[in-house]
Amino acid sequence: MIDSINLSKDLKLSQLVYGVWRLGDDSDSSAANVTAKIDACLAQGITSFDHADIYGDYECEAIFGKALAANPQLRDQMQLISKCNIALTSDKFPNRRVKHYNTSDEYINSSVEQSLKNLHTDHLDLLMIHRPDPFMDAAQTAATLDALIDSGKVKGIGVSNFIPSDWRLLQKHMKHQLQVNQIEISLLQSQCFSDGTLSDLQIDDIQPMAWSPLAGGEIFSNSAAATRIQPLFKALCERFGCSADHIAIAWLLAHPAKILPVLGTNNLDRIKALSKACEIKLDRETWYELYSAAQGCEVP
Repeated sequence: MIDSINLSKDLKLSQLVYGVWRLGDDSDSSAANVTAKIDACLAQGITSFDHADIYGDYECEAIFGKALAANPQLRDQMQLISKCNIALTSDKFPNRRVKHYNTSDEYINSSVEQSLKNLHTDHLDLLMIHRPDPFMDAAQTAATLDALIDSGKVKGIGVSNFIPSDWRLLQKHMKHQLQVNQIEISLLQSQCFSDGTLSDLQIDDIQPMAWSPLAGGEIFSNSAAATRIQPLFKALCERFGCSADHIAIAWLLAHPAKILPVLGTNNLDRIKALSKACEIKLDRETWYELYSAAQGCEVP
């Protein structure tokens, strides 16, 4: 079974997080098919489900929510995560002139209410601000987020794609601790290991989560970096009896910062095998072999 990470007395997340951003891409979006995916996750201890209001052009939460409405007993077995503040131009919002970010009180509260309705729940376990907003009134946004926790509608607050100055500005005005920062991390997007971001997250006691941990599939492409990694993948897959995606995830899990990868696939067989990555223990030199191959050079 997959381990859980305790972020606070009210919030824990599973070591692997299932991301639903592709849920609407599946030709079968029935409640029964979504329930099968949920069950496959829960059977392995994957209890955290990562949403955002915009996923699937504002449709994925509702698709997932139909499964919860049909199987209300599932809600108490999971943590529901959502994000807000990206305002897309969409047929659903015909009066919007431009894609933008919105961290106003009205927008955040409206988004949360819609997420609760879509997901057939009375609270979110974690709400994240999806992108830094250059127009953010930090004090107002902080007050809004604190009030959501105080009301019980949200158990924890986090951010996504924030750099240290962004999250520290918001945290300065909040009475509740920011819990997570979801950033892009993979073998092919590893800047956070060297630019100070991951260190700052650990200094500030903010849990790192990794979106696109397989680099959107590029890690299996014919790019120069991917080609350098592939011989290592082959040898390690033979050694551990797994597939290359398990090695790429195990590489993230090996880091002492306890990075939580967010994994999204609609393939039920792949979902059922996600926990294999947690069984693979990579030592320090293997970690650096993969890191160096991705970089195209040894460390200085």
